[in-house]
Amino acid sequence: MEDVLEVYQRHFTEDEVLVCMDETSKQQVKETRIPLPSGVGLPAKYDYEYERNGVSNLFMLSAPLEGWRHIEVTDRHTKQDWAYLIKALVDEHFPDKKIILVMDNLNTHKLGSLYATFEPAEARRIAERLEIHFTPKHGSWLNMAEIEIGILTRQCLKRRIPDQDTLRREIMAWEQQRNHEAVCVNWRFTTEDARIKLKSLYPPIQK
Repeated sequence: MEDVLEVYQRHFTEDEVLVCMDETSKQQVKETRIPLPSGVGLPAKYDYEYERNGVSNLFMLSAPLEGWRHIEVTDRHTKQDWAYLIKALVDEHFPDKKIILVMDNLNTHKLGSLYATFEPAEARRIAERLEIHFTPKHGSWLNMAEIEIGILTRQCLKRRIPDQDTLRREIMAWEQQRNHEAVCVNWRFTTEDARIKLKSLYPPIQK
């Protein structure tokens, strides 16, 4: 926990960028009956029955100090999916910066996933661009990408979306608008705060 909090307090150079990464999923749902549109003083009406239409994985990349985020929609969340996401982060999104990457300790979120996907020289090239910091178990609240996922869910995903193509279009529109507004995260919880407010989480000192 303190490692991640100290990263958030760090002063980054022009050659560095803080990126937080997390993932979630969205179930696509088709309507079985045509919804009734809203009218004057009346809400739209949807039937309680629906048809499941698969689940998509959403990788969230967020540079909270830059006001930037990107969501990658995939069918799965395998080692290879994560590896290609990180390759794009390094080569396309921030090609000229050292990436300070904060994420949870999921078994696919490992440098080994790069080696399972690319030739060793390519995997090493990508890995050398990263400085990785893992959030602790049960410490997902420390990942600022989770804040972005919560906002995405409330503003864009909290409704029935019928298929993956529609999901991609809706997410892209949300992403473009939020990036245009350059919305940043003002993280204020520090290591000193943790030692006071979360004192019960620290092991007792044996004297």
